[in-house]
Amino acid sequence: MASFVLLESSPTMLAPGHGLNTRVLESSGISPFEVANGDDVWSYAEANPGHSELINEAMACDASVTRATIKGCPEMFDGVEHLVDVGGVNGTALSLVVKAFPWIRCINFDLPHVVAAAPKFDGVENVGGDMFMSVPNADAAFLMWVLHDWDEEECIKILKKCREAILEDKGKVIIVEAVVEEDDKHEEFGVVRLMLDMVMMAHTNKGKERSLKEWSYMFFESPDLPDST
Repeated sequence: MASFVLLESSPTMLAPGHGLNTRVLESSGISPFEVANGDDVWSYAEANPGHSELINEAMACDASVTRATIKGCPEMFDGVEHLVDVGGVNGTALSLVVKAFPWIRCINFDLPHVVAAAPKFDGVENVGGDMFMSVPNADAAFLMWVLHDWDEEECIKILKKCREAILEDKGKVIIVEAVVEEDDKHEEFGVVRLMLDMVMMAHTNKGKERSLKEWSYMFFESPDLPDST
C-alpha cells in the first residue's frame, strides 16, 4: 500500500481537504481539488507526469481486490474470450486476469497519457481513448473503482458506451465498487464510509460512494445493459 499512502499524503492531494468547508457552504460545483490545484484531477494528472505516475502506482495497489474478485467470483469470467478493462490505468488488474484465465485476450483501456506509460503484460493490449466517446469491442467490460468518480448521469453514459462495445448475445458488464450501508447495522464501518465520501468530495467534481439502492437506480436507468454483476 506504499504507493497509495504516498499519493494520498502528497501536497497535491492533501491541499483539497482544506477547502471542504467552502465546498459544502457555497456549493459552487467546482471541486476542492480544482480550487487548490488550478485544474480537475484528470487534467492535472495529464499535465504533471510525475503525479500521473503516482496515481498509476497507487491504483495498482488494488491488485488484492482483483485477486479476491477472481478467487471469489470466477464464474463471472465464464465464456469470456475478450475482456476490456475500462479505466484500467497501468494494466495490473488485467495481468492478474490473464494469469488466472490465460485464454482471455485483454484490452487495457484508459486515457492516452495513462496507457502511454503503462508496462507491457503478456496477453494485454494497451489502448488509449475516452470512455465517454467509445469503448473497444469485447465480450465483457470490466470496471473497477471507476464509476464512483462520476455522478449518475455520467455513469449512465459510461455504461451505455460499454453496452455498445460488447456482444449482443453473451456480453456482460463486471463492476467492482464499494457498496455503503444505509443503516446502523455495521456502525463499526461508519468512519470508513465517511472517509470514503470525503475523499470523493475533495478529489472529484461529482463522485461519491453509493448504497445498494443508489446502484440499483443507476442500473434501472440504463435499460440497455446486459446482465451486470
